Amino acid sequence: MPRKARVLVPDCPHHIVQRGHNRNAVFLEAADYRLYLKNLKEWKQELGLKFYAWCLMTNHIHLIVQPNSDPSTISTLMNRVNGRQSAYVNKLEGRRGTLWEGRYKASPIQKEAYLLSCLRYVELNPVKANMVDSVDQYNWSSFGQRANPTTRDMLDIDNCYLALGLSESQRLETYRRYLAQSTSAQEAQLIGKALQRNQLTGNALFVDEVETRIGIRIEMRGRGRPRKLGK
Repeated sequence: MPRKARVLVPDCPHHIVQRGHNRNAVFLEAADYRLYLKNLKEWKQELGLKFYAWCLMTNHIHLIVQPNSDPSTISTLMNRVNGRQSAYVNKLEGRRGTLWEGRYKASPIQKEAYLLSCLRYVELNPVKANMVDSVDQYNWSSFGQRANPTTRDMLDIDNCYLALGLSESQRLETYRRYLAQSTSAQEAQLIGKALQRNQLTGNALFVDEVETRIGIRIEMRGRGRPRKLGK
């Protein structure tokens, strides 16, 4: 079966997932996570990307990253960061080959309708996996920088998040309530299927907009909308 081509869109947030080869662990020690985050930060700055969220799980990673006018910078980011991680682990373990599945998954996000839903999906991953009881307890996601602006050296804040309150504390309180609602099964399925198929996380209008912008026809997944904030 032919692989579905990725759709990368200029100036649009993308939900990125990369899994370990054969679902094997990629991160075994704190140093492994720290190295990956260090390289993410370096290449974010080098390529002029925005990071709206991330979560490093034991055997896969989630990023919500927005390129500038050149969406190929997403592929450059993944090649550089994942290549460095493979080289680091190979040297430590005296092995060859890659840590990763052959291709990363990418789903462009309709910002106004779905960005907050995708932030929640990413930052709740460790809770859903029963690794921690709350997002505050997990060291390898963007939530720490979201909750503590003084440590915010890699996280970018979009207007969708800024609209949650008039101050940092109000926004965080509203977002915490949103996280506490958890992700519905329908919403999780919608986001997960869009990722798995390299399709858009958005509605039909978003599909039309992206087709116009990039000049190619896009296969549309099933329609749906996330729950509204506070509902």
